[in-house]
Amino acid sequence: MSAEAVPVVAPDAALEPAPASALVETRDLTRRYGTSIALNSLTLTIPQGAIFGFIGPNGAGKTTTMRILTTLLLPTSGQAWVAGHSVVREPQAVRRMVGFMPDFFGVYDNLKAWEYLDFFAAAYGVPASRRTAMIDELLDLVDLSHKRDAYVMDLSRGMKQRLSLARTMAHNPELLILDEPASGLDPRARVELRELLRELQLLGKTIMISSHILTELAEMCTHIGIIEQGTLLAAGDVQTMMHSLQPHRIYEVHVLSDLPTAADLVREVPGVLSVRELPNESPPMLQIDHEGDEQQVGALLTRLISGGAIVTHFAGQVSDLEEVFLRITAGTVASE
Repeated sequence: MSAEAVPVVAPDAALEPAPASALVETRDLTRRYGTSIALNSLTLTIPQGAIFGFIGPNGAGKTTTMRILTTLLLPTSGQAWVAGHSVVREPQAVRRMVGFMPDFFGVYDNLKAWEYLDFFAAAYGVPASRRTAMIDELLDLVDLSHKRDAYVMDLSRGMKQRLSLARTMAHNPELLILDEPASGLDPRARVELRELLRELQLLGKTIMISSHILTELAEMCTHIGIIEQGTLLAAGDVQTMMHSLQPHRIYEVHVLSDLPTAADLVREVPGVLSVRELPNESPPMLQIDHEGDEQQVGALLTRLISGGAIVTHFAGQVSDLEEVFLRITAGTVASE
């Protein structure tokens, strides 16, 4: 193996203290393969109890990040912690905290569902005296109790995904890292997976999930990060991200009163960029392009009502996560 291919941890890594708050934190995390940079100075924070959606095209650096956080890959430089434990200096402690479900997970076709979980629970060091009750609880959690004695090879893809997720929880980790868990699932199986993840969050689990199904992530995630070419472009809680990436919004207003008069009422309100009248809609509608804050939005509605407009509907158009993703990425990727 050439010297370039050997991961080297920065000499000053041991001098940096572990973070005191977030469950997951990285600082300037970098991974190189020869001259190719798969991860470029990633600094990221995932709070306790979050469902964090990691978004990016193929080769953006998502899987590389996940493999480093699960101690399967060393960083070239930079640092990362899980529950205050360094992924470089304390890999065994990190592994006790993490349950990892890779994009291509291994299953043992000739094992029954309960045997599959028993095998991994034993590998995680769960005592035999606790495994029977634990297996029943996990099967119940992922709604596979009725498949306890079914062979893994006979399960549907969605059932295999849920069984694999149950396996990641055999040692009761604080953090679940799921790489493309919804890949290849039919719509019903995706809904079941989404509901399961919400239930796990209610149980106190922190979840990091990558996916190309962006609308699915928007529905289930509390926080998101967008990565491209190994560089983190944006990260934060979903509502803040959506607001910051939409400098102005279109508000649809249905009015039963005179439409031109209603339009005149709001043209000079602070934050209004333009007003479009749509008299042929039923009921007639105004489309107001507005860039103000929430207080100014309230003033907009107050102005309409105080001016005598009969408003039956007032709502802002919200961009979905897919639109936001396409807006801030350039569509180019690096090797993962």
